[in-house]
Amino acid sequence: MYEILLVIYLIVALALIGMVLVQQGKGADMGSSFGAGASATVFGSSGAGNFMTKTTTVLATVFFVLSIVLGNLTAGQIKKTDEWENLEAPVEAIVAPAASDVPASTEGNNTSDVPN
Repeated sequence: MYEILLVIYLIVALALIGMVLVQQGKGADMGSSFGAGASATVFGSSGAGNFMTKTTTVLATVFFVLSIVLGNLTAGQIKKTDEWENLEAPVEAIVAPAASDVPASTEGNNTSDVPN
């Protein structure tokens, strides 16, 4: 189900990008309207939205709803494990040091500045 929602999310995102790029902006007719005496309508109310405006609104709503749903599904999938739950050392790591690894005692020959 997650993969299906992800594919729908991608299709909606591409459709939303396409719808926004195809639409004509409000200021596109501004140059021709100043000489015609209808300049007040450029910045006024736009009235009822046309098909492209309504489609963009629906696509944006679906995009945001899918974003929230996919975010919740992703947050539910990732479970952080407790790093402090098992503090025991693995059995392989508990090994007694070999005799060659232990430094020799130098009780009589103390020329170091570091105390024992």
